[in-house]
Amino acid sequence: MNNSILIIEDESSIRKFIKINLERNGFNVFEAGSGEEGINIARKEKLDIVVLDIMLPGIDGFQVCKILREEFPRLGIIMLTAKTQDIDKIMGLEYGTDDYMTKPFNPTELVLRVKSLGRRMESIGNIDVNSILSSAPFKVDIYSRKFYKDDKEIELTPTEYAIAKIFIENPGRAFKRDEILNQVWGYDFIGDSKIVDVNIRRLRAKIEDDPSEPIFIQTVWGIGYRWKDKS
Repeated sequence: MNNSILIIEDESSIRKFIKINLERNGFNVFEAGSGEEGINIARKEKLDIVVLDIMLPGIDGFQVCKILREEFPRLGIIMLTAKTQDIDKIMGLEYGTDDYMTKPFNPTELVLRVKSLGRRMESIGNIDVNSILSSAPFKVDIYSRKFYKDDKEIELTPTEYAIAKIFIENPGRAFKRDEILNQVWGYDFIGDSKIVDVNIRRLRAKIEDDPSEPIFIQTVWGIGYRWKDKS
């Protein structure tokens, strides 16, 4: 990961505030005051993470997220919202964000969340190039961070990939939502466990033949989720 971050935020004071705190922590930061400008920068620069406000002039943050996710599936996206309604957070997650924060927020917490998301996207380091996880009909190539079903690649977001990897590494184990939060997000998440449920729903939509009747990602009522290995 080359630590390149794009901030898409129309309020210049907030944008500068975020930029200063990220640069102090060694990040290379780009700025955009509108969704259109942000999309153009994303198409020109090699980015790792986007910090994206919902309320933007022109196209809003939801539409920006949708476009970025379609064009850059492995891009990390953290959404900012000034609203407290759950619907905004859930909508952001449905569009493909990896995390969200509600304004006003602690800049230290934002930096921690950026670093946490970055850890999911770090370079492969000393991973064995032949390191493959299998759970028929799925394969996870840890070296290239790619996910396959029937040898056909399925594009997953960084968060979806992290959840799928945990499941396939631990077939049959029932995971509580809090366990998934701690393992995937890497911190004691301050917020709603719906972030897990929405990501599970997105993952099911991509890998299950019938997401309404999931075979592989099973719900364990009152607890969380479990991966059923069909091998």
